[in-house]
Amino acid sequence: MEQVAPDGVRRVSFPEGTVLPGLINCHVHLAFDAGPDPVTSLREADDTSLLLGMAGRAQQALAVGVTTVRDLGDRGGLSVRLRDAIAAGLLAGPRILAATAPLTPPGGHCWFLGGEVSGEEAIRDRVRHNASIGADVIKVMATGGGLTKGGAATWQSQFTTEELHAVVAEARRAGLPVAAHAHGVDGIAAAVAAGVDTIEHCTWMVEGGFELRADVVADIVAKEIHVCPAASHNWRRFAEYFGAERAEQLFGQVRRMAEQGVRLVAGTDAGVPGSVFDGFVGSLELYEHLGLSLDRIIDMATIDAARALGIDTQTGQLTAGYRADLLIVDGDPLRDLSALHAVRLVMAGGRPYGNGAASSW
Repeated sequence: MEQVAPDGVRRVSFPEGTVLPGLINCHVHLAFDAGPDPVTSLREADDTSLLLGMAGRAQQALAVGVTTVRDLGDRGGLSVRLRDAIAAGLLAGPRILAATAPLTPPGGHCWFLGGEVSGEEAIRDRVRHNASIGADVIKVMATGGGLTKGGAATWQSQFTTEELHAVVAEARRAGLPVAAHAHGVDGIAAAVAAGVDTIEHCTWMVEGGFELRADVVADIVAKEIHVCPAASHNWRRFAEYFGAERAEQLFGQVRRMAEQGVRLVAGTDAGVPGSVFDGFVGSLELYEHLGLSLDRIIDMATIDAARALGIDTQTGQLTAGYRADLLIVDGDPLRDLSALHAVRLVMAGGRPYGNGAASSW
């Protein structure tokens, strides 16, 4: 039976456009400002100014069609406060899935966010604390990272496999998924063995290079663990900084994971130096460069991302009864991915946003 909109409902028309589900950025840090030294900026900001900055950055993401973000590490649970304000309609913004402070050892990667733990008892306590303040996901720093000075090297493990098992077990008791930041091969393998839900970065680093392990890739596929490479829109400049050979090694591993059936999803690590919140579409162009089909790339930023985040019964596709998370663009992104840059209207949870909303709604 044909459904007719009731009287008074506004209608919009974009005859040359395409409507698709709102985009999902699986890896952001709203507390970071994407400047040259986001850590110092964060540490010098009080909670009020930091929260205001986070709200502005969330709106930058929304303006380019990102209607859901997963925030994988903030300070003091500010992402939960922002999430709730947006959900209540007090602020415009994308839906936020919040991790709050990520678990890390004393002095470990992102220790300054407040999630330092030592030993299994402290790990379990921290998971319970994050759950109690409203976390949607538990984030654990399985390896070091380049943003933190003086901590473990990026490729070095920060937790044992047993400790990661404790993270996952306690998160499961709270009904929460686990996202593991893991660059090093040993950290990736430990995270897979522990049964995390997503692996962030997954760059297969060893001291002095890279080593993609086929057996661990097979386990990732078998366990249906999603991988978020967290590549920013600046991916082309990697070769300028580190050399063409190293860039090809890194990007080639992403291609190999895709070819071997790893469930890749899109995310940008927005907030770290140079990774801006309105650069999401530019990051997707990496996967076109690697030879992935355009329909797969769009799925990585919509329905596949929703599955990875456990919200695929609510968003990620154009289906009756789902959240009205919509993006309208000029042109057809299944023919030309750059059409995603030509945003005409964004709707998050049924609320229109942006210039298209102002002129047409």
